[in-house]
Amino acid sequence: MLKKLIEYTDYNGTPRKENFYFYMSKAELMEMELGSVGGMRNLIQLIIEKQDIPKIMEAFKKIILKAYGEKSADGRRFIKSEELSEAFSQTEAYSNLYMELVTDAKAAAAFINGIVPEDVALAVAKRKEEEDKAGVTESDIPELLNAKVEASSPAPAQEEVQDASMHLLK
Repeated sequence: MLKKLIEYTDYNGTPRKENFYFYMSKAELMEMELGSVGGMRNLIQLIIEKQDIPKIMEAFKKIILKAYGEKSADGRRFIKSEELSEAFSQTEAYSNLYMELVTDAKAAAAFINGIVPEDVALAVAKRKEEEDKAGVTESDIPELLNAKVEASSPAPAQEEVQDASMHLLK
């Protein structure tokens, strides 16, 4: 689970710093993958190959709002609903987070790594370490659903942002 402190100015002009929570369960990740013909990964790869920036930005929005929720006081539940996501989307906190993720590939990768279950993140890290030892060159952004790392050559900043958005929907 990712607890993210976001600074923003509300619509009354009051500066604020608030913690927001983001998380996607294995079931939610799988649902996203199986919810697209050919899988979400293939869909995003196609979007990136066509350099469909509006679709990439839509992907970021979908991931942020799908991951957003509120932790119950006893810590047993992570409460999500369309109403909570919509309310969050209407804040400058959402706007600031969205802009950060679409303009900074490293921030996008950190966000994704923070919202996935810990065992998935550990499996990704282990796989990355194994591939590093084998001399495989790879992207800095891991594939989440099957704990593999996408192989690629070093990319310029624009491609890093595209890689980050592809990663968001994996």
